[in-house]
Amino acid sequence: MPAVSSRGRGRRTISEINMVPFIDVMLVLLIIFMVTAPLITPSMIALPKVGQAAKQPQNPVRIEIQKDESIQIRLKTQTMSSTVRSIAADIVSQEPDVKAAGADAVPVVISADKAIKYETVVQVMDALQKAGVSRVGLSVQTSK
Repeated sequence: MPAVSSRGRGRRTISEINMVPFIDVMLVLLIIFMVTAPLITPSMIALPKVGQAAKQPQNPVRIEIQKDESIQIRLKTQTMSSTVRSIAADIVSQEPDVKAAGADAVPVVISADKAIKYETVVQVMDALQKAGVSRVGLSVQTSK
């Protein structure tokens, strides 16, 4: 058998990825983001102020939620008791114009005691929304 002689070392292909340049680039990007992050100002949201409505709605349907979570519905001349589950049906049966579209709809204003759970107010609003009531508002007391 003939001997195969090698004249020196040949170049072999490296089958590994060199990670050093990748890590260098990532560290530079990290430093850039760390320096610029405090300079970015958060966007400000312009929230509506209480008491700046153009005019109060005429003859709204009023829902009053008391401290004991009992619910009273006040229409133009009458007052009736209701529950969270039946409030939407009670209002729609007494005042069908609450389901009208646009500015023709009779507004519904919810007045809730500040000591009750927020969940009760959200449940009432959800029941009204599911019934198709288009104009629902919350009553607040303006600070002086």
